[in-house]
Amino acid sequence: MKRSTLQHLARLFSELGILLAIYLFGGQLAAWLHWPIPGGVIGLALLLLAFALGWVKPAALQLGAGLLLAEMLLFFIPALMSLLDYGALMRNEGWRIMLVIGVSTLLVMVVTACTVEVMCRWRVRREA
Repeated sequence: MKRSTLQHLARLFSELGILLAIYLFGGQLAAWLHWPIPGGVIGLALLLLAFALGWVKPAALQLGAGLLLAEMLLFFIPALMSLLDYGALMRNEGWRIMLVIGVSTLLVMVVTACTVEVMCRWRVRREA
């Protein structure tokens, strides 16, 4: 195996390890503080805070995050396959479920866009 390939794999695994550690720390923090917020959400908030404060540069985790984003569908296949067991539910209540999914997706997109906008404006003011 080439040296550059080994370096690439080492960087990929180290970035994935860092992202996993942040996720696990968020889960542990949620358990310690008895918060009803999922550990993944707390981990994402910690990562956002680290980015905003300049502790971590986004480019430092780009390779690992890119792999996870590229394989995101793999994480949702088990949930989608379980829908096959509930055909009657989907026929009767499917429109309500799709409405909830659509509205929640839209809300996530709007909140994410607003958060990015606020953080960008905050960073510009901080640098000025």
